[in-house]
Amino acid sequence: MKDYKKSIVPYIESMVNQLTPLEQKIAQYFIEYHDPLTDFSSKNISTILYVSEASLTRFAKKCGFSGYREFIYLYQESLTNPQPLSSNLMTNVIDNYQEILNKTYSIIEEEKIIRITQLLLSQNRVYIYGKGSSGSVANEMKFRFMRIGLVCEAITDNHIMRMNQVILDEDCLVIGLSISGQTEEVLNGLKAAKKRGAKTILFTANQTNKILDYCDEIQLFALKDNLSKGNIISPQLPILIIIDIIYAFFMETNRQDRQEMWQDTFEALQEKED
Repeated sequence: MKDYKKSIVPYIESMVNQLTPLEQKIAQYFIEYHDPLTDFSSKNISTILYVSEASLTRFAKKCGFSGYREFIYLYQESLTNPQPLSSNLMTNVIDNYQEILNKTYSIIEEEKIIRITQLLLSQNRVYIYGKGSSGSVANEMKFRFMRIGLVCEAITDNHIMRMNQVILDEDCLVIGLSISGQTEEVLNGLKAAKKRGAKTILFTANQTNKILDYCDEIQLFALKDNLSKGNIISPQLPILIIIDIIYAFFMETNRQDRQEMWQDTFEALQEKED
């Protein structure tokens, strides 16, 4: 069993939006990594940050601690003393997540991610097919990429997949999501798309030879026992990691414009309906 550090930094991060600008400045200092041997006395930190010691106390209390002394004691402990998590169930879940991340790092190929990004850029229409938990990922992918300028549609209904196949052409890209690599509706959709000249990508944890003929790209994601059943961790997790990586590459193709578009959509979502 691995040991994990219990850190109060994630808790500080969760509180940032509730802090004043001055308190956010203090929070940012503690969110960053520091040598455990640093002098964290209130006098020294107040000098470094150009704030009063009273401000440090108010910050600590705002974060739920009795005062700066308690806050800094727990903060220093998190820097120096790895603590085993108290529950085997907790460590099992976190170990599973870490395994997924390690496996993803091992199977990801930057050249393939670049090719997939280019397909997203070059095709006029993008459709994302998925069923069940993969359908949920399809909708998440649509939501995220639309916000930075990709015209795309998520399709999770069998009948709509069949109707959509009729309007496909060489200007289209169809992305299929299937953990098992055996979701019939998704695979049939990719076959039909290929016949109509569309570009095709399959995201799966299980590659088989039969899918090679009708997929321009096959992006594998990490496999964990019973992943498709979601027994221990969410089956969407490995796909979402890959999508986040592709999102990062896509974002960099025109970062300024895409960042502005993301901000515009954020503001649109904040507007209240009349």
